[in-house]
Amino acid sequence: MPTSTKRAAPDACSLLDTDHRNVKKLFKEYEELTHSRAASAQQKKRELATQICTELTVHAQIEEEIFYPALREALSQTDLLDEAEVEHASAKELIAQIESAADVDDKFDAKVIVLGEYIDHHVKEERNEIFVKARAAKGLDLVAMRDQLAARKEELMEELTGATA
Repeated sequence: MPTSTKRAAPDACSLLDTDHRNVKKLFKEYEELTHSRAASAQQKKRELATQICTELTVHAQIEEEIFYPALREALSQTDLLDEAEVEHASAKELIAQIESAADVDDKFDAKVIVLGEYIDHHVKEERNEIFVKARAAKGLDLVAMRDQLAARKEELMEELTGATA
């Protein structure tokens, strides 16, 4: 079966990047609603923000539990991973503020938009630097890791949402 990529099978980086693309779409949907004051738009923004926070929480956790520790063992330079973990901490602070917000107001919108900007920056670094290093690392089975990440992601989503994948 012909493929348009060099890799035969999707790997851990592919799975993580699919998450990145999915959450980017959610942020775009949210931003399209930021100028509406309609009650239905406010409710939809709350739903989108909740979904964004859930997706990012699970994504960060699987990276921190599985992806980053494996990379730390495989790479000699881990400064990018240190930066990524600091970026996760900042994102988690904003997520907590968004999740605990009583009202969907201008500050709420600002927090979701700033979170999107943080995530854009983080995604660029992962795509352009961390994923490149991961794919070049010796002895790192990113295809097997993809399965491990997917299984853990499913567990966490079920825990957080009560839904099975």
